[in-house]
Amino acid sequence: MTSTRPSWPVVAWHAIRPQTLPLSLSPVLAGSAVGWVETGAVRPGVLLAAALSAAAIQIGTNLQNDAADGLNGTDQPDRLGPARVTERGWLSAQQVLWAAHAAFALAVLCGLYLVALGGWPILTIGLLSVLAGYAYSSGPYPISRGPLGELFVVLFFGVVGVGGVAYLHSGQVSAHAVLIGVIIGLPAAGVLLLNNIRDRRSDTLAGRRTLAILLGQRSAQWLFGGLLIGVAVGLSVVAMLGPPWCGAALGLAGLPMGMGIWRALAHADGAEKYNICLGRTAILQLVLTVSACLGLVLTAVFYQTEIVNLTTNWVVAYQ
Repeated sequence: MTSTRPSWPVVAWHAIRPQTLPLSLSPVLAGSAVGWVETGAVRPGVLLAAALSAAAIQIGTNLQNDAADGLNGTDQPDRLGPARVTERGWLSAQQVLWAAHAAFALAVLCGLYLVALGGWPILTIGLLSVLAGYAYSSGPYPISRGPLGELFVVLFFGVVGVGGVAYLHSGQVSAHAVLIGVIIGLPAAGVLLLNNIRDRRSDTLAGRRTLAILLGQRSAQWLFGGLLIGVAVGLSVVAMLGPPWCGAALGLAGLPMGMGIWRALAHADGAEKYNICLGRTAILQLVLTVSACLGLVLTAVFYQTEIVNLTTNWVVAYQ
């Protein structure tokens, strides 16, 4: 389908899908908070380079998906989601693919600094992340066409992202980092799940076998609620680990928003309502991440201050 091409900023907005970027930036923020709690070191260079690299991988994945789904016929004029630039004819598939290659190259360039700091473990994470970005829509078994997409999201937009950034601070990946990575990854998986629930009819016609198709609409909606329950349980477990980890419980403040999305999802009967739920879920992940990280940082500062005060009082008392 070819339609009148809008202005270049509008084309770029639809191509890179900036509303999805919180999914890749949230684990970087969470990993930095975990690393700071574990080491007391603030590394703004790591935060910036990791954020740029993660965002570039996300954009590259979006562009690759746009071109691939336009070429294989998955995106049709009657698709329920936002416009795709290849399907609309605003850009050719080749142009979008070259833009995807450029985004992945930028991710590698930003990642070189991180590899210099973290060595081969970070190199491995970076290469696997770029490979997963390509494999999401391309290759003999595209991730987007099967039922494992949500699992890959939890892995790469949660565990790998948080663990990798935390490793750059401490030189290790702790159980705390892994658990928080899973928590951050669950709402990100919810975004993909909602996307696939919305598109289940067109995806079925295109030969896809996503988790939403296999489960059916109602069961997939219940799974979304299960992801929210997983977040609540995970944050509660982290809180029970004692100070300063108990500060992560502040992330529970975002769960009422999640429950509101779940209730709205039960009554979603059209593309517009699904798209609203999808956008709010991306915001939910960012809210959960920011609030949990803020709780961690504030608790860590308070805890460290209390230790210093107790030590000072003890020294004064016994002089």
